[in-house]
Amino acid sequence: MSYDALLVVSFGGPEGPEDVRPFLRNVLRGRDVPDARVEEVARQYDHFGGVSPLNAHNRELVAAIDADLSDHGVRLPVYWGNRNWHPMLTDTVAQMAADGVGRALAFVTSAYAGYSSCRQYLDDIEAARSAVGGGAPRIDKLRLYFDHPGFVEPLAECLRSAREEAGRGAPVLFTAHSVPASMAATSAYQDQLLTTASLVAARSGTPLPDWRLVYQSRSGAPSVAWLEPDVRTAIGALAANHEAVVVAPIGFTSDHMEVLYDLDIQAAQAAADLGMRMVRAGTPGADRRFVAMVRQLVGERTGQTASVRRQALSGSVWPDRCPPGCCQAPDSAAGRR
Repeated sequence: MSYDALLVVSFGGPEGPEDVRPFLRNVLRGRDVPDARVEEVARQYDHFGGVSPLNAHNRELVAAIDADLSDHGVRLPVYWGNRNWHPMLTDTVAQMAADGVGRALAFVTSAYAGYSSCRQYLDDIEAARSAVGGGAPRIDKLRLYFDHPGFVEPLAECLRSAREEAGRGAPVLFTAHSVPASMAATSAYQDQLLTTASLVAARSGTPLPDWRLVYQSRSGAPSVAWLEPDVRTAIGALAANHEAVVVAPIGFTSDHMEVLYDLDIQAAQAAADLGMRMVRAGTPGADRRFVAMVRQLVGERTGQTASVRRQALSGSVWPDRCPPGCCQAPDSAAGRR
C-alpha cells in the first residue's frame, strides 16, 4: 500500500514554567481532579525548571527517523504531533493536509496495548482528522512493538549496564505506568509487559537471580483499584535482604518526567531511606536499533521492501489493527492518566 508521510505521535510535555499548568489542563481535561492535586503535580516540574525532557527527546527521535529513512531510500516526510502540548496533533494534521498528504502512517511512542497507551491515541488521531475536515489525510497506526527486537534489545543492553553497576546479585524491578484495574482488564497491557520483561531478562547477560514486574506513577482516587505493587512498596519488601536494587522502566520509550521524577527522585529516595542503593536502567530513546525498528515497521505496512519480515521475539506478531473491542475505556473515566 502506498503512503505519503510518517507521523510521529507522542504525549507531549511543557518546555518552560509558563507551559506547565496549561499542559496539565490538557492532560486532565474531562477529569474531575482537585486543584490541590494539579498543583502537586505542577510542583514536580519545578525540579526540572518547568521543562519536560520529552519534547527535546522527540525532536531527536524525529530527526533520527527522518535520517534513517532517507539513508535507506524510503522517501517519506516525517511529521510530529502531540496529544497534550505543541506541536499539537490537530495542527500537525492540518499542516499535512496543506502539504497534500493523502495517506500517512503513524508511529506512536508507546509500545503496549491499553486505553491510554493505544486506543486513546487512535481516538486522538481521528479527532484531529475530524477537526481538520474533508482534506485531512487518512492515517493508519503502525502495530504495537512491545516484543520487537528494536525495542527489547536496547532495553536489555541498558539492563546489563545497570546490573554491572549494582552488582549481578541485585534484584531487578521492571516498572511500567500503573493504570486502573478496570482499564487493564480491557486490554493485553499486563500480558505484554510480562512478555517484554521476560524477553529483556533473557537477553540481559547472566541469568537474573530475581525479577518482578511492578508499577509506578499511580494517580487518581484511593478508592479506585490500580495495578500493583507500587515500585516503592516493592523496594521496601527487598530492603531486609539486599543492599542494592535495579529498576528498569520497560514501560517507557524514553527518560521523560515519569522516569526522572517518579523513579530518579521518589523511588531512589525510598531506597535511600531504607539504606539501599537504587540503580536505574535506561530506556531506548533514539537508539539506532529503535530508530531502525520504525523503518522496519513502515516496511511491513508499505510492502516496498520485500526483504522486511515481521519481527516479534515472542513468536506471535501483533496484528496491524487491534482486535475489535480491544483497549476500550472503562465505564468510568476516573483515574485516566
